[in-house]
Amino acid sequence: MSGLTLGSDLHVANRLGFGAMRLTGAGIWGEPDDPDEARAVLRRALELGVALIDTADSYGPEVSERLIGETLHPYPDGLVIATKAGFERSGPDRWHVNGRPEHLRAACDGSLQRLRLERIDLYQLHRIDRNVPLEEQLGTLADLQREGKIRHVGLSEVSVADVRRVRETVQIASVQNYYNLANRGADDVLDVCEDEGLGFLPWFPLGAGDLAEPGGPLDRAARALDATPGQVALAWLLRRSPVMLPIPGTGSVAHLEENMAAAELELPDDVFDELAAT
Repeated sequence: MSGLTLGSDLHVANRLGFGAMRLTGAGIWGEPDDPDEARAVLRRALELGVALIDTADSYGPEVSERLIGETLHPYPDGLVIATKAGFERSGPDRWHVNGRPEHLRAACDGSLQRLRLERIDLYQLHRIDRNVPLEEQLGTLADLQREGKIRHVGLSEVSVADVRRVRETVQIASVQNYYNLANRGADDVLDVCEDEGLGFLPWFPLGAGDLAEPGGPLDRAARALDATPGQVALAWLLRRSPVMLPIPGTGSVAHLEENMAAAELELPDDVFDELAAT
């Protein structure tokens, strides 16, 4: 499986990344139930060849970033750390969009400190704040880039129109949208990313819905390939587009190892086509 270059200069050697949202407590709030296991997951991810770790200041909040910095710094060459800003938290599963310039700037400074970085490789706007002028949000990201605090800008949960409008003001390297085998509502955004050479990071990539039910197409494919439904779902995403970079997340070493094995799973044409037609 080939890698992916974000922007024109940030190479990600392995297109199967790791999402660090689950390295927190229930509701993506507070400390993980087993901090030692969370740290073991991060270390094992690198051993298995993960080349991009995706996190956000709002995971915990701050918990995921802090664990990454404490566990993995100094980072090995070739590891891309991607994080995000644009949410505030008020409790478990409670998220509030905040794209005010002062919030984004403070969030970036906090992420740099927790991750122990001088520059963030990929800094993503977690959500566009529809109550704040877009130009103010983008201007802040552009300023942070000029100041050397971030290398590349990314977007999350955006439409094709959003991508085109943002690119009139600031260059972006990637888009992170909800996308998986069972929900391909962002196909149009993925197509734009492929046409424009932007990375596409599907979040919740293991979602399979009814396709994974016993006797369903994903279940049948998994049995035929001696794989798990999750591995087939990830392998399908990796084959779907050369700009696809799934970021499955877990707080379990065993589940991480299962997910990463999907990078070696090759889907026959008929299996890929059957799943694509569902």
